[in-house]
Order: sequence, then structure tokens, then C-alpha cells
Amino acid sequence: MFKVLTIEREYGSGANEIARQISERLGWKLWDQLLTTEIARRLECDHRHVENREERCDPLYYRLFKSFLRGSFEGSLNASRMKLADADGIRQVTEKLVREVAADGNCVIVGRGSAYYLHDSPDMFHAFIYASFEEKVRRLRQSGHEHDATELAETVDVDRAAFIKKYFGVDWPARQYYHLMVNSGMGDEAAVDTIIGAMYKCRPDPA
Repeated sequence: MFKVLTIEREYGSGANEIARQISERLGWKLWDQLLTTEIARRLECDHRHVENREERCDPLYYRLFKSFLRGSFEGSLNASRMKLADADGIRQVTEKLVREVAADGNCVIVGRGSAYYLHDSPDMFHAFIYASFEEKVRRLRQSGHEHDATELAETVDVDRAAFIKKYFGVDWPARQYYHLMVNSGMGDEAAVDTIIGAMYKCRPDPA
């Protein structure tokens, strides 16, 4: 069987809960919020800052500021000591961490570009979870986003698509990177069964 499962997802599709149930069923370690925590620790910054910036491109005003800072005399003096917790810095730390986690095996990795970093590894299974817009809004409201569920369902994935396009040069969700795409509207239990069943029925390329 595969030793690593990556789960990419549409925002609000319930993938986090499905990933949790899969990790419990398989007895594997879940890397979801734990990834954010470890990235923040390595960058020595607040967990919430990483959570707000991961899987997103930096806004234009920040890119201009960073360019100015790096081109200035004061910025050049401090550049070697700076641990920039911006999109580039977070992405670099994320890639290194995802590859370390995958090398250990027996884990479920949620998002953070993991399917794209690991797409050429034969012992990784990549799943994508999506849902109808109405289902995503329903789930978001159920999870406590009563007032901004519609806005989040409309905007978060736009940011993710821009991030994937910039750093990987493909149009998100890039179906060619996944073994399986699952509609969570079938219910969490059915989605869990479908993904685990596909992992057992498929076999990693022995090469």
C-alpha cells in the first residue's frame, strides 16, 4: 500500500474532518494544523500569521515593500539575518517540511501544496476533495461561519489557485496530479471509505 496520503481540497468541502477520520482509521499521523504550527516554529513567528499567509501569494503592496527593502542599504545589511514569514519564506519552509514528513511515511498531509511537491513519488497517493457551492456554504455555516460563509467559499480558493499557478505553473486543481477526486457531498463516511478503498486497490509503482 501507499505510505503517504495527500489531500488537496476546496475550502469548505469538509476535507479536514475527512482527513482526520482517515488518519484515525489507518493509524497514521495527521499533518494539517500541525504543519502550520511547525512552520511557525521554524520561522519563529506567530501561528496565526502563518495561517493567514500560507497557500496565498503576497499582496502587491507587500511585494513592492519587500523589493524596496531588499534594494535599500539598510535592507541589504540585514538580509542575511532576516527570516521572512512572507509567501516565499513560508513556501520554502513548507516544502522542506512536507518532504521530511513524507520521508517518514505513514501520514496524511492536508493541502499546503503537498500533492505538487510529491507528485513524482510513486509511493504517495493523492486525493482531491470538492463539493458543490451550496454544500461548502452549509458546512462553513455549520462550523461557525454564519455571516461570512458565502464570501469565504467564493474567495479562498481563488487565492489558492493563484498560489498554485505562481509556484507550480499549473491551473489549480491540476487534475493530472491526483489519483482520485471525491465529492464530499456523498457524506464523510462514504468519502473516507472511497479514499481508503482506492488506496488499497491501487498499488504503488514498484519502480
